[in-house]
Amino acid sequence: MGEPTGPAPGGAPLGSLGAAYRTLGRTPLDAGSLDEGLSLGRVSIVHGATGDVIWFSPDGLERTTMCRLASSLDPRPVAGDWVGLRDETIVSVLARRSALRRPDPHGHGVQVLAANLDLVLLVVPIDRGLNERMLERFAVMAWDSGARPYVVLTKADGATDIDGIQRTVRSLVPDVELLTTSSVSGRGIEHLRSVLHRGVTAVMLGASGAGKTSLLNALEGSAEVTRKVSRAGEGRHATTTRKLYRLTGGGVLLDIPGIRLLDLMIGQAGVGQTFSDIEMIADRCRFRNCSHRGDDGCAVEAAVAAGALPAARLDSWRAIHGELEGQRRSRDPSTNAQRPRRTPTAPTTTASYDDPPRP
Repeated sequence: MGEPTGPAPGGAPLGSLGAAYRTLGRTPLDAGSLDEGLSLGRVSIVHGATGDVIWFSPDGLERTTMCRLASSLDPRPVAGDWVGLRDETIVSVLARRSALRRPDPHGHGVQVLAANLDLVLLVVPIDRGLNERMLERFAVMAWDSGARPYVVLTKADGATDIDGIQRTVRSLVPDVELLTTSSVSGRGIEHLRSVLHRGVTAVMLGASGAGKTSLLNALEGSAEVTRKVSRAGEGRHATTTRKLYRLTGGGVLLDIPGIRLLDLMIGQAGVGQTFSDIEMIADRCRFRNCSHRGDDGCAVEAAVAAGALPAARLDSWRAIHGELEGQRRSRDPSTNAQRPRRTPTAPTTTASYDDPPRP
């Protein structure tokens, strides 16, 4: 397949091919090196035991090759992975800097959906109101990936209270950028196109019928197949595989099938980022492992009582933490052991909710 084109250890530039690989989303954050004799490529789509890989020959010509997967590969590649190629075979998968995951549908650990991401576009339709539970869980999953979440509200042409929905979104995910779009009117499409510039790899995360494929069509003027949404707001999968698209604006977009709530992977880091307001208040709780469920000296429940934190916000936090514990138990039955006794933190005075959190 040609002479080595991989980076030096630590993700050093690719020499004369550096600019070419940047068109595939390669950045200095993509670490790893290739063994001598291998060519660098990026996985576009995986078909069971084969995968389509985009790579460049030493003379700079772009190639797309259906490659076999070496039987010894661990981990198995997914869309967005950087891989080492030899004789039309993927023989290595470079270290991932981020990965979108969900519980394995067969009950065996976790499944990686897409790799090496900069942005996770949380695609949420608003023509039938806002699914708050879905948005919060998408945000948790996105933060856990190691990439940055970015809320994209779709189907704004069918919404009646856009301002109210936007306010709700900002209260639910206060640290996440928000863009309202319509594939019908074109609202927000040009701004989204500017966000997905060269050097950015993004993935669209949303339920079936959220408008992900229509959004791609609006961005690119393409005609990917879309499916009708039912009266209940549920859509059928227009996307059935995980696929990499190269956008005319220079960015890379990964489209994956619609995600159900049961598919969401919940991690503690993502919960902390999504509920950063509760985390800050929790620093004032008397016990470091306060459950915020009637514990003595709970600053979070005190904030709810004082009107400084919406009760619904705490309810969502409790529900997601319950799911997090459930996932932990399913992976490790030993986590059913009794919770350790609470350890008091250093004595504190009565908290003011305008005070900064305790160091």
